[in-house]
Amino acid sequence: MTLATLSDVLTAANRDGYAVGGLVCLGWEDMRAYTAAAEAEGLPLILQAGPSCRKHTPLPVLGAMFRHLAESASVPVVAHLDHGYTVEECRLAIASGFTSVMFDGSRKPLSENIDETAAIAEMAHTAGVSCEGEIGFVGYSGGEASNGTDPEEAARFARETGVDAMAISVGNVHLQENHEGGLDHDRIRAIEVVTDVPLVIHGGSGVPHAERALLARSTRIAKFNIGTELRMVFGKSLRDRLAEMPDTFDRVQLLSGVEAPICEAARAALRSIGPKGEGA
Repeated sequence: MTLATLSDVLTAANRDGYAVGGLVCLGWEDMRAYTAAAEAEGLPLILQAGPSCRKHTPLPVLGAMFRHLAESASVPVVAHLDHGYTVEECRLAIASGFTSVMFDGSRKPLSENIDETAAIAEMAHTAGVSCEGEIGFVGYSGGEASNGTDPEEAARFARETGVDAMAISVGNVHLQENHEGGLDHDRIRAIEVVTDVPLVIHGGSGVPHAERALLARSTRIAKFNIGTELRMVFGKSLRDRLAEMPDTFDRVQLLSGVEAPICEAARAALRSIGPKGEGA
């Protein structure tokens, strides 16, 4: 069993100059493919259950699925709650076997975000679980606009919350379908000067592989959340499968055709930010 905490894998990543993929899961087929990808590359993996995933499948079930996959893997696997919005949600994730929780108070006033994140970090640490927080708001493609992270506020947030990882807003956007890049490297440098907490980029799908590799090797960014680009592979593969098998109605037969393409896409995403970087 190689179940790990977020702190376990991010501390090693920052020390050795690479980053770890937080791959956003929606169901069994993708989380199994992601684990196979990490195993094939020999790299650590963060399986993430975000709000959409939790809407479809209860947290206790997801916790059991993540832990089952970790038990079958030889690489470190983190069972991570992504964008938890309440203390109750984070508490349930911990009780369900998650080894890491991300509390998202980024829409709240700074002091409120700090106080609530600190309380959840303390709860998580008491249970032997890691905690990620967010300072500055990461917006959504075609939706809410971002509010960039202020370096001084980031320093205070890291110091007063005790989080193990800090998600920052530096030009990254959730749900971006094209690798448009546009990250603010100067802001990243200003943030890492004032804190030694591992940094996290949400909306990693919008960042080109080469830029991810550069940032993983040269900054304190130790985690990229990647979801949209993998879901796009899932959708295309499933549509292709349906076109090839128009008379098939068995979901197992249909979905079995999507795992190989997702696995290959996940391998490329993990490899680009791993110890060998782009093109490994």
